[in-house]
Amino acid sequence: MRILLLGGSSFLGRAFATEALARGHEVTTFNRGHSHDDLPGVEPVRGDRDRADDLARLVEGRRWDAVVDTSAQQPAQAAASARLLREHADHYTFVSSVHAFADWPAQVVDEDSALRPCPADTPPGQPFDSALKAGCERAVLEYFGAERTLILNSGLLIGPHENGGRLPWWLERMARGGRVLAPGDPSRTMQVIDVRDFAAFGLDALTAGHTGRYITTAPPGNITFGEFLHTCRDVVGAPVGGGAPAELVWVEDGRLLAEGPDSVQPWSELPLWAPAGPDFAAVWLADTTRARAAGLRCRPFAETARDTWAWLQQRGPAEDTDGDGLKGRKGAHVRQGIVPAKEQRLLAAVA
Repeated sequence: MRILLLGGSSFLGRAFATEALARGHEVTTFNRGHSHDDLPGVEPVRGDRDRADDLARLVEGRRWDAVVDTSAQQPAQAAASARLLREHADHYTFVSSVHAFADWPAQVVDEDSALRPCPADTPPGQPFDSALKAGCERAVLEYFGAERTLILNSGLLIGPHENGGRLPWWLERMARGGRVLAPGDPSRTMQVIDVRDFAAFGLDALTAGHTGRYITTAPPGNITFGEFLHTCRDVVGAPVGGGAPAELVWVEDGRLLAEGPDSVQPWSELPLWAPAGPDFAAVWLADTTRARAAGLRCRPFAETARDTWAWLQQRGPAEDTDGDGLKGRKGAHVRQGIVPAKEQRLLAAVA
């Protein structure tokens, strides 16, 4: 097939490009070329999807069997590309998120759950908000129609080349060794999916001509938080540069959420920590029945952790872009990880 990837050079787009090339598809990528190099074997087209002239240049003389949109964050972006590409492609796969569902993460969601209220014609340049993905979905459907659109509502993606910084933060924290603040209940179950498994399922569905919606993440209960952190520790092994091995120190939710300067922000300061309570009651319970029936398969987390750690060692450490002891993507709307001094204060309090 001839496939156009909107994105295609970092993390999810890279995973789609890698899998598509391995299957023998012809791949065109469209991105600004600022983040990463495109993979050898693709046809790279440079441009900004927010510029009408760049989009017009992309489609000139070209047609594709399918579009895979991994990069739209604003409804205006999705609308502009779908409006132009509807005459140049037969099928549109849009990668959305479970964030698009109105009841997530407080309640269990499935493919028929209500979306957040965000119209397709939302003006461009909106500040980050979970509802924007719902608006993007509506924009694609407006121009391609339900009969030509596949929507993949992604769960938590991890794996090599991860740019969200969640699994990399935990692996790099284990590599520093010593006492490691482990939040909440180690028996709490999770749903995390390797980006490569997500891309493989997306391409399976696309090439089969599937349309409609699939919640695409691991099945509920595929791993516990305790297993997740122990696996990270075991994969890293001895601390980089010597020192004491990583020792997990579990601290209950209530203590971490207590008022005061050392209160911890769930999800970001200790990545993937979702404390028990009504706000996060179903964060790891999205219903994946439809996707699994359509062939979704998820590799063991240990394989993902090993491959991600190997990539991190090859990549080298992330930069402390703001000088605060945290490392991660410059410009990310949420920075991952707890400041080391704060972690040490909390650990000292439970010694």
